[in-house]
Amino acid sequence: MGVANGEGLWLEFDAMKTIVAAVDFSDASKPVLETAASIAAAFGATLKLVHIVEPEPTYSAYGFTPEEFPAIHTFQKEARSRAEQALEKQKEGVPGDVAAVETHLLEGNPLHALLDFGKDQNADLVVLGSHGHGVVASVLLGSVAEGMVRKAEIPALIVPAPHREK
Repeated sequence: MGVANGEGLWLEFDAMKTIVAAVDFSDASKPVLETAASIAAAFGATLKLVHIVEPEPTYSAYGFTPEEFPAIHTFQKEARSRAEQALEKQKEGVPGDVAAVETHLLEGNPLHALLDFGKDQNADLVVLGSHGHGVVASVLLGSVAEGMVRKAEIPALIVPAPHREK
C-alpha cells in the first residue's frame, strides 16, 4: 500500500495487519468497536476483540485458601463465562467487510494484560475507550487509556466515550 506524496511519487509503507480492540461492555465499547472495525476493514486487517477480567483474588497473604471461599471461585467462573458470551455477541456485530475477527479473553491487570497482548500479537494498533472519569477518579483509580498512552510500544487510539445527557 502506498500514498502519493504531492510530487506524484508513491511512498510505500507497511499496512496495518492486526488491530486490537479492547472492550469492557460499557457504553464506551460501541464506538471503540465501530472505530476499530472501520480501520480493520480499510486495511484488510485482522480485528482482535479483547476483554480482560481481573484475576481471582489471592487469599494466601491472609492465611486463607480459595477452598475457604468457594463462592468467589464460582463467581469468577461465571464472570469468565459471561464475558466469553458477550465477546461472541460483540463479534457478531462486526460488519462483514472486516477480513477476520477473533475474540480473546484475558486475565490480569487490564493495562498490563493489554500491553502484553498487543506486543505478543504484533499488533499494529490498539483501540480502546476513554470513560471520561473526573480528575479525582483518574488519580485514585488510574486509567487504562492513560496508561496505554504512556507505556505502549505500539500506537494506541483512544476513542472518547459518548457523553450522557444530564
